[in-house]
Amino acid sequence: MVSTVLVPIDDSERSSKALEYAFEVHPDATITALYVVDPRKFYAGTGIEGSIATDYERIKENYEQQARSLLEEASETAAERGVELETEWVTGAVARSIVDYATDHDVDGIVMGSHGRSGASRILLGSVAEAVTRRSPVPVTIVR
Repeated sequence: MVSTVLVPIDDSERSSKALEYAFEVHPDATITALYVVDPRKFYAGTGIEGSIATDYERIKENYEQQARSLLEEASETAAERGVELETEWVTGAVARSIVDYATDHDVDGIVMGSHGRSGASRILLGSVAEAVTRRSPVPVTIVR
């Protein structure tokens, strides 16, 4: 029996579908929505000119605010469906952070969205979903 489910979320439609799936399939489980803030994005936005430290902090805060907003939306969706949802955000490499969280918190399963590609590339999983599936110590359900 699955008693704890981890649902990594981002701002994609696939992520929303994964959360809905978790609500429907695991109504009695403790469900945690996890957002991972990827610090590599901070550096990509800072450039090498100007005040890198100031830009880094501003960009970091923007991503953290995005995390809070997405998790708040997920909580509102859960409340509308009468489901209790725990939320968490961490900073780190996305796939590794998801697997580490699952390991550290003894979750029973992960439910996550696939990538949003179409055409020939749609037969492949997104790189994060594939990495999590390969490294996860627990079953992973990929929602398309």
